[in-house]
Amino acid sequence: MSAPVPASDHAASRRVPIFTVDASHLLQGARQLPSPHYDERPQPDDALVAAGPMVNDISLLVIHAISLPPGEFGAGSAELRYIDALFLGQLDTSAHPYFETLQGLRVSAHVCIFRDGSVTQYVPFDRRAWHAGASSFAGRSRCNDYSIGIELEGCDELPFEPAQYTTLDAVIRAVRLRYPTITRDRIVGHSDIAPGRKTDPGPHFDWPRVRATLQEV
Repeated sequence: MSAPVPASDHAASRRVPIFTVDASHLLQGARQLPSPHYDERPQPDDALVAAGPMVNDISLLVIHAISLPPGEFGAGSAELRYIDALFLGQLDTSAHPYFETLQGLRVSAHVCIFRDGSVTQYVPFDRRAWHAGASSFAGRSRCNDYSIGIELEGCDELPFEPAQYTTLDAVIRAVRLRYPTITRDRIVGHSDIAPGRKTDPGPHFDWPRVRATLQEV
């Protein structure tokens, strides 16, 4: 019969990361790798301002999934994974045949949550990351202008890891505290804002779990 696990170890296994968004719009507790692939968000037009309170017009959160090469996780070096390199504009396109299709691509996300639950930030939340592409939500196009993009290391064919959901919950909580115009119904997938063009975060993403957690915030 195995020895009982100490209460302190049970607590550690349930420990939830705590993040905050500071005055510089950086996620404290995340690894920071600044990307050159961003620009300033446009000012909201008068009609949007008149419709309600705006917080830098950040009012949508988009969940994505990415793996490089497709279906492979943790690829690259310990210091710079292929996903990092893509968002930093440093991907060696000769390292894998698939990467030739990414030649010259300039994309980024605000943060990426990796399979082990670790999180890296590439773009401050008040800046416009280049994650959504051609997109629209609730009749408004150009979602990059007013959204935050969160990538999860994953693909359409496999489930995400429990550690990723734990971190995602904590990141969403911190983001919503800082940008309260991101209401529960304004947390969507890439496929929701670009239907027919994008499928991520894919059929294995556990939306009921995430929605249930949102009810607690």
